[in-house]
Amino acid sequence: MSYYLGIDTSNYTTSLALYNCETKEIISKKKLLPVKPGEKGIRQSDAVFHHTVQLPELITELFDGNKYNINSIGVSVKPCNEDKSYMPCFLAGVSVAVSLSEAMNVPLYKYSHQDGHIMAALYSADKMDLISDTFLAFHISGGTSQALLVEPTEKYYKTTVVSDSLDLKAGQAVDRVGVSLGLSFPCGPELENLALKSKKQFNKIRVFRRDGKFSLSGVENKCKKMLDDGEKPEDISLYCLNYICSAIDDTVNELIKKYGNLPIVFSGGVMSNSIIRDKLQIKYNSYFAEPYYSSDNACGIAILASICDKRK
Repeated sequence: MSYYLGIDTSNYTTSLALYNCETKEIISKKKLLPVKPGEKGIRQSDAVFHHTVQLPELITELFDGNKYNINSIGVSVKPCNEDKSYMPCFLAGVSVAVSLSEAMNVPLYKYSHQDGHIMAALYSADKMDLISDTFLAFHISGGTSQALLVEPTEKYYKTTVVSDSLDLKAGQAVDRVGVSLGLSFPCGPELENLALKSKKQFNKIRVFRRDGKFSLSGVENKCKKMLDDGEKPEDISLYCLNYICSAIDDTVNELIKKYGNLPIVFSGGVMSNSIIRDKLQIKYNSYFAEPYYSSDNACGIAILASICDKRK
């Protein structure tokens, strides 16, 4: 059987995946980068170091003594497809990918981390056929909060940013609010569990917008005031998630008016949140990745390598 290896070294997670193009099965291994208690992120120099340590460990786990027929390798080399997109953490994955490609004498394909998120979401939602169509994709995570117009190409697809956050990214907002509540970084799962305990109802939240873009800095300030005023942690958590959901909801409405009722694919770690997902899924012609495929992973990168290998 033929397999395709995917490698992704994001600012949060070391990820590896093997994709079997015949059975459509994926073997995946990933490990979060360690963050000290109370901190809201990780320095790039530390991220590169931890990836360098974790990659050999995960490769050993992934292959587990088995010999796989690797046809090609895919690797994420930058956060997104914009010209100046760059983060040093991806260099760790590139180094390993280039070395393996040369040693195995197999092709190497380079993608953005964002490309991988979109492809993983399509796979998880069983909508890989959308790769031949035009659709809207939301990538909502700690490093990115963007809406993209995705259009098919001869290789796979191209993305055009059609909306973006003016300031904070959604994942940053979640983590900053979470850390202020004493939660451990990354705070997404704990914040969601807290929010699910809230009995409070929040009316439609107004989110500042300018030129089709949205602002998320207001949620951090509002949640800080709520905390200072002695409001319950679960209510603060729910407000934070509802605020992010309102920002996405407003953006979807604007884009539907502009581009029509295109399919919408949601990806990124924040979109694994059940509160946000349930509200949006009811309203729109949308598809969500399962939580494992929403958070950082190398699965989409491995699948893209198989697609490009067949179309070369």
